[in-house]
Amino acid sequence: MSVKMSNAPVYYALAQAQFSPVATMNKYVSDVQDRLRREGYTLFEPLQMMHLQFAHSDQKMISPNIVPAISWLITKGDRTSGFILNDFSVTYHTTHYETNEQFIPELLRGLKTVHEVVQLDHVSRLGLRYLDAVLPQPGESVDQYLAEGLCGIRFGAIRKYALYESVFETECGPLLQKGTLMARVHQMTAPLGYPPGIVPHGLLPKARFDIKEVCSHAVIDMDHYAEGQISLDFDKIGKQIVSLHKAIKNAFEATTTDHSKAIWS
Repeated sequence: MSVKMSNAPVYYALAQAQFSPVATMNKYVSDVQDRLRREGYTLFEPLQMMHLQFAHSDQKMISPNIVPAISWLITKGDRTSGFILNDFSVTYHTTHYETNEQFIPELLRGLKTVHEVVQLDHVSRLGLRYLDAVLPQPGESVDQYLAEGLCGIRFGAIRKYALYESVFETECGPLLQKGTLMARVHQMTAPLGYPPGIVPHGLLPKARFDIKEVCSHAVIDMDHYAEGQISLDFDKIGKQIVSLHKAIKNAFEATTTDHSKAIWS
């Protein structure tokens, strides 16, 4: 059982399951939304985004096209958490993370709902991503929170931005034995935001993480996923995600100091 930190640094978390594209997902989304609405996810918003589409002809790359792609946001009324559904994935995300025992079952709820409506054949990718805000208290520095080797170059100038990144191969059974864990530490002097490509669509931040003034801080960004043909055994899928979470927790422990753990616990 996870021990909840009283001052946990998690300010955004995502869990995602990908599957073979369902070209007619727009025909099924109303049924998915109605089932999740009855589970407390009462807000519904289409979200249209633009994506680059690459194509090849006779082994030559054709100039990419910008094409629209639609997702659907199915969100709790208080905008603390919700689902993002598109034609190839369902994502559960939250800005009010508590523990993995509460977090992981919600992805399974969303995946089960999609499967009940669409009848998926299998899942092709499972992933977790956590963003932790390192916000030093008055008189402290970011360096006191990060393990040795992650603090970068210091020579008296104000650091605007720095990035440390490592990629690991992990053991993460039971359905897929190998995974990929990307551990990043973003350090900056700026308002607290999100790494490139990450937007908490439809959600509101916790008040203590709604920081618009410039400050020196770091973001610990852990992204762990496993890919392959995954049968729709939801008990084993749950165990697979728990295994992904365990490796993230181990990497987080290695990234942070005893001082940070004392502050957050």
